[in-house]
Amino acid sequence: MISTWVSVIVMLVASVNGARNEDVIQPCVTIQTSGSVVPLGSRVTATCVIRDDCLLGTGHIEWRLGDRFIPSSPVSSESGRVSEVVIPSFNHTREFLTCCLQASPIQVVGGVEIRAGYPPEPPQNLSCQTNLTTPNTLTCCWDPGQQETHLLTQYTLHTEIWDMNKNYTYKLQTGVPHYTVPRSDFVLFSEMKIYVKAVNELGEASSVPIVLEPVSAAKFDPPKILEVEAVPKKYGCLKLRWSLSQHQAWMSNLFLNLEVRLKTADSNQWSEQPILVSRVKPTRSVDQCRLLHGTRYFSQIRVRYKQSPWSEWSSSQSGVTLESAPTGHLDSWMRLSGDHTHKQLNVHLFWKPSKQFRANSQNVSYIVSVQKLPGEKGKLCSTMGNYCTFQFPRKAKKVYLSAVNAVGKSSPTEVRIYQPKARVMISDITAVPRDDQTLLVQWKNVDTSSLTDHVVEWRPLLKTDLSLTQFEIIDRNQFSLLITGSFEPYKPYRISVYPRFKDGIGLPQTVNAYSRQKAPSMVPKIRIKKTWQSHIELTWDEIPLDQRNGVIQSYKVFYWDEKGPINVVNADTEERRVVLKNLNALSLYEAFLMVSTFGGSLNGSTIHFEIEPFDAVTVVMILTASGVGLSLMIIFIVLTCFSNHKRLKGRFWPVVPDPANSSIKRWTSESSQETHLAWDRDEPNPIYLSHLSFLDLPMKLSKQEDDLWLNSAEDTSDLGESICGSPFIPGYSGSNSDSVPYATVIFSGPCSSPPPKEPHVYLRSESTQPLLETEESFSPKCYQNMATDGMPREQCFFGPSHDCVAEEGADPAILWDDFPFLRALAMNDTQND
Repeated sequence: MISTWVSVIVMLVASVNGARNEDVIQPCVTIQTSGSVVPLGSRVTATCVIRDDCLLGTGHIEWRLGDRFIPSSPVSSESGRVSEVVIPSFNHTREFLTCCLQASPIQVVGGVEIRAGYPPEPPQNLSCQTNLTTPNTLTCCWDPGQQETHLLTQYTLHTEIWDMNKNYTYKLQTGVPHYTVPRSDFVLFSEMKIYVKAVNELGEASSVPIVLEPVSAAKFDPPKILEVEAVPKKYGCLKLRWSLSQHQAWMSNLFLNLEVRLKTADSNQWSEQPILVSRVKPTRSVDQCRLLHGTRYFSQIRVRYKQSPWSEWSSSQSGVTLESAPTGHLDSWMRLSGDHTHKQLNVHLFWKPSKQFRANSQNVSYIVSVQKLPGEKGKLCSTMGNYCTFQFPRKAKKVYLSAVNAVGKSSPTEVRIYQPKARVMISDITAVPRDDQTLLVQWKNVDTSSLTDHVVEWRPLLKTDLSLTQFEIIDRNQFSLLITGSFEPYKPYRISVYPRFKDGIGLPQTVNAYSRQKAPSMVPKIRIKKTWQSHIELTWDEIPLDQRNGVIQSYKVFYWDEKGPINVVNADTEERRVVLKNLNALSLYEAFLMVSTFGGSLNGSTIHFEIEPFDAVTVVMILTASGVGLSLMIIFIVLTCFSNHKRLKGRFWPVVPDPANSSIKRWTSESSQETHLAWDRDEPNPIYLSHLSFLDLPMKLSKQEDDLWLNSAEDTSDLGESICGSPFIPGYSGSNSDSVPYATVIFSGPCSSPPPKEPHVYLRSESTQPLLETEESFSPKCYQNMATDGMPREQCFFGPSHDCVAEEGADPAILWDDFPFLRALAMNDTQND
């Protein structure tokens, strides 16, 4: 915009202040420069001259380059209206230089536009190609150079046909570095010179000319292979018959250059270096030898004329060389399974061709035998595949593997049967993908001194076909292997490394690997397994292997309530459970599960749950604690009662004396006055015999009461029988009687008091409580009493008994002397009588 206005100002000044001289308008201001187009960065000089007769203002002359003032130097003149300026380096591709008078405002009196750039470079890499399809054309292209000229550059294509002495020049479009010459301007079999010229305001340049025959610059159509067949009586040779395309068949007499490339049927790669056949006509077949015997080959060809570009490769055709017997040995790998203790082992034998093995046939079968020469007797299996399974042959330490075809068989490969060893030699195995078709397997070895080699085995996990198992045998000192193959993305592969010894195979280390990973295809549903106060346990199922799409790296549970922030808990990949703690009761929570692999993550569905203030677990814990406390209290009470059972028994169940089994006979008058401290399990406690007490009565019982007492014992022969409740008493019915008479002896004082001075009496009591009874006999028992000489003797009391016989010469009075209480009763009885 500034440049436009400057041009307008210069034109106005020139038109208004110009002077007419012989009908020619002379400008008032003249600017002279070293050039309007200069090389970029070069020196530029300019001079401004103002005519004296022009009616312009007065003032000092100044220079401006664009909107910036630049210093100038005045030129000596009488009027002082001449000025010169020098620009040491012009670094603008396009800019206005103006001459001004210093006034208020500044007056622009003249100006000029200066452009800068570079001269063109010679065009590079000129090449031409002839198109033989209808219509025929010749297309040339080139490289204009890397440097920008900043100036308008014009390109032209020049051709010279020497045989016809014709020259053609073609003006090219700006910025289009190619041109197509029409068919009328060239001859296929006549040489011509071709070059490109570039021209701009600073100069011109031409490319290096090329001389060519248009047909030699032609790119032929892909040829066609007519047939591939084996050469008779030549092993490893194939004959190829071919022709040009239908549109180029008219050039079948030309001598062309031919290239052939081959690959076997089981290979994915073509031969690295194609086979060149020079100067061959399309009507002539081509032989290819030094090939494998009995092998199917796919072949492709391409052609060119002299130095013309190669045609595209033809379509593939296959052929099979002549068969011969297999040669070389096979690489094998054996894995055992089954019951090792009973030697019931299944042998899985895998094999593959070694680098030296040649099948030399399309139909090859393999025989595994216990004999070196394969026969029906020792044959274990025969298959067309690359593996077989057979039972472990007893006493066999090796088997033999042979390849057989219609022509013959190979030399047998000896395969040793390795026993499994429970030895761990491999650790830290990893498998990292390098690309979609390559996995790098690495591991560490504990000890390599006893190893012979390593075996790396891999197979797809989602397929059970054993024929897909691949293996590689590597040196014992090698701890990595780059395995290649057609690995499917997002599918798991199991890779195992086995250590192999001279006498067996050690335990493998295994890892699952993916050539490429992505997010899982599904996320398992979260389940609530258990809840308790402020805690909840969540669990989920394992993702199916075919939907993982990679190695599971983490499970993350996101949960939040209505008001709180989002919390994240990481779960163990093996346990697949988390426990959410410190949850608020009566708050509604939401949660979802995120599953991640190296290839991405996927979120599952959201669940809702709420924590009750008292859940079933809390109630059970409270009831359990209460029950345990109550049980402990009951146990404590019971133990306390048992510790004082004799005292409690005396309170609730009083002990009734059984005179029939009493030890009162052994009491003496002296011992009865002392407190008995001994405890006897067989005898009643003397304390309980306090029921047999003596009381002093102030008056004599009445005659009626006395008779009642006496009448109740009319059939007794002794006082003891009335006390004991003898069964001979009329009306006695044993323990089932409603009332059993017994006597309570009343003392005037405790047992430890002195003997009473007054005679004692006894009373008969009618009690409803049954007396202790003996089941053995109704007669009183005989008791042993110690005689004065220290020897025991038997004495009877409470009347005569047939079980007891009085000692000869014994005094009957001794019986009452030994029982002082009974003697007192006897005296009271006499008194009463």
